[in-house]
Amino acid sequence: MPLLQRRIGLLFAAFLVLLLLASFRALWLGTVKGNDLRGRAVAQQVEQFDVPARRGTITDRNGTELAVSEDSVTVYADPKLIRDPAGTAQRLAPFLGKPYQDVLGALSDRSKGFVYLARKLPLTKGEVVKKLKITGIGTTNEPRRVYPQGTMASQLIGSVGVDNYGLSGLEQSLEKQLHGTDGERKIVNDAIGQPVSIVDEKRAVAGKDVKLTIDAAIQQRVESVLAGVGQTYKPKGATALVLDPRTGEILALANYPTVDPSDPAAGDPYARQDRAVQASYEPGSTFKAITVSGALEDHKVTPDTTFDLPPALQVADRTIHDAEDRGYVTLSVAQILAQSSNIGAVKVGLRLGAQRFDHWVREFGFGGSTGIDLPGEAAGIVPHPKQYSGSSMGNLPIGQGIAVTPMQMAAAYEAIADGGITHRPHVIAGDPAPARRVISARTAAQVSQMLEGVLGPGGPAEEAQVKGYTLAGKTGTAEKPDLVNGGYSKTKYVASFIGFAPAKNPRLLVAVMVDEPQGAIYGGQVAAPAFEKIVSFALPYLRIPPQ
Repeated sequence: MPLLQRRIGLLFAAFLVLLLLASFRALWLGTVKGNDLRGRAVAQQVEQFDVPARRGTITDRNGTELAVSEDSVTVYADPKLIRDPAGTAQRLAPFLGKPYQDVLGALSDRSKGFVYLARKLPLTKGEVVKKLKITGIGTTNEPRRVYPQGTMASQLIGSVGVDNYGLSGLEQSLEKQLHGTDGERKIVNDAIGQPVSIVDEKRAVAGKDVKLTIDAAIQQRVESVLAGVGQTYKPKGATALVLDPRTGEILALANYPTVDPSDPAAGDPYARQDRAVQASYEPGSTFKAITVSGALEDHKVTPDTTFDLPPALQVADRTIHDAEDRGYVTLSVAQILAQSSNIGAVKVGLRLGAQRFDHWVREFGFGGSTGIDLPGEAAGIVPHPKQYSGSSMGNLPIGQGIAVTPMQMAAAYEAIADGGITHRPHVIAGDPAPARRVISARTAAQVSQMLEGVLGPGGPAEEAQVKGYTLAGKTGTAEKPDLVNGGYSKTKYVASFIGFAPAKNPRLLVAVMVDEPQGAIYGGQVAAPAFEKIVSFALPYLRIPPQ
């Protein structure tokens, strides 16, 4: 008996010691470590999310959707609850569209209680993940940006990042208007990581919709025409824009090659650039209309003023030639512009003089902003007369030694097309477009009539005709500066054309710029046919009667 009692006593003492240790452990966990453990428990069961607001929709002038937000599914995980990271990664990777190793790495990091596995999956894939019911894997809905018209106007519209913030184009410049106000969501999960409660602590407020002046049908036609130019002439790139010269409303703005707004990184920086406003080029002969307009406005010449033109003209150290070899001729100012004589345009510029020439260049808006509601507009390069060399007035009047943007050229030609008045170009519908007078209505009418000759018999763009309509415009061919060796390249050119229709009562103004075309280089060959294809569609589409 004593031995049995002794053993019972020892066993009781052992139980008492264990009970005391357990009580001490419980007291320690409840006091010393209590706050830390409670925080971990809450962190494992409660997840806080920022809920991106649904971005506003971007539409064309007729309501065609160009950028919209749709529901998508985001998949997340609590690695601490994942019992078999390898097996789970094997099951999820095909639906997430991610490499197995990437998913495994995220699931194996047990130092984190929350990781994103995939953002903004299509709803169908998200539903598949939900049905798997894997412990530690959760889903939540959030909007994603999609572009129903594919690559249409991609550089103009721009793109957004994974967190729904605009990265480029209108998506970036209209960020505050489009984004809205993000919300906050709390998800409470059960012991196996499945949500039992979803509470929106702060509701997201959707962004505002934006209507553009763009016409999707005209935009599509312009992009198709540029794609044809790309296929035929294999240029580095091409840009075209269409606007209403009476209001400054831009009906189309396209760049070739296009980029995918859903995956802009797939395009190179040149392709992503909206070159209509962000890239400068030397305009060449399209600038001659500006030179002539200034000389007419200052009463230095009339359309009938004649100039004796030698085969070559020396201006300081520069020898000026026309595009084609010829002998001595006498041409009027109207003929000089219609036939695009370099020597004649330089003589007109010399009569105008450097100071007044510079005045009219800036009055037409070159060297500054057009005020367009697009981001990243370049000012171009316009030298001041103090910077002129002896040969500058042999270059500048014919559009070399000066850099402009396609948008600046279009805005300048607006003044010629609309009776001397230019309107601020804009792409946001309802955006006020202040107008200002640049030249007199008389001068505008005179230059417009001269530009009709460019598309007339013997003109450099005589083949760019639309039956029933009288057109006006100007070709341009400019050597590109050689940035390596200095001077100008003999192999790289910019071909351009700017015109309007109908010539007597313009409703459309179209500018086309082709960067480094191959095989043919002249504006009349490369850019003028693109102009003709665009207006031949747009005139009847807009129900503009022949005239």
